[in-house]
Amino acid sequence: MTPEATAREGGRQGRVGRVWTVANALSASRIPLAVAFATLADARFRLAVLAAAAATDLLDGWTARRFGPSSLGATVDPVADKIFSLTAFGVLALSGALTPLEVLGVLLRDILTPVGYFASVVVRRPFTTPARAGGKAVTVGQSLTLCAWLLDSPLLRPLAWATAAMALYALWDYGRLAVRGADRPTD
Repeated sequence: MTPEATAREGGRQGRVGRVWTVANALSASRIPLAVAFATLADARFRLAVLAAAAATDLLDGWTARRFGPSSLGATVDPVADKIFSLTAFGVLALSGALTPLEVLGVLLRDILTPVGYFASVVVRRPFTTPARAGGKAVTVGQSLTLCAWLLDSPLLRPLAWATAAMALYALWDYGRLAVRGADRPTD
C-alpha cells in the first residue's frame, strides 16, 4: 500500500489526531531561523537562512500531504510563516532599504489574513481557506524581495511593489471565498 493510500484510509500515517509530526518540526524550524535571520549581520548567512526557511516551507506541505496531516500542523505552519516573514521584513525595514509603506505592502496578506480569521471567529462563523495560487505567489514574491535586498539588487523596489500587488489580489481572492463561505448555512 502506498503512503498516499495509507493516509487516505486513515492508516498509521494518515491519522489527523497526531500532535507532532516531521511536517510540524519542519514548520516550527522557521522560528529559530527567524531568530538567526535577525541576529546574523552577514548577507550571505542571511541568504542561507532564507533558503533554509523556503525549503522548510516547501517540504512541510509536501510531507504533510505525503504522510498525513496532524492536529497541530494547521496552526504551526501559518504561525511559523508569519513569524519568519515579520522578522525578516522587520530587519529589512530597519535597514531603510524600503519605505515603511513598501514593507507594509509586501506584508499586507500576512497582516490582514489573521485579522480576517479573527473577525470570522468574532461573528461566530470561523472560516479558513486552503492554500491558493495568489497566496503562494505572495510567498514567492516575498522571498524574491528579500533576496533582492540581500544581494543589493536594483530590483528590490519593483519586486516589493509587485509583491504588494499580488498581496492585494490574494486578499481579494480570500475575501471572495470567505463571503461564499459566509453565505452557507451553519449546522
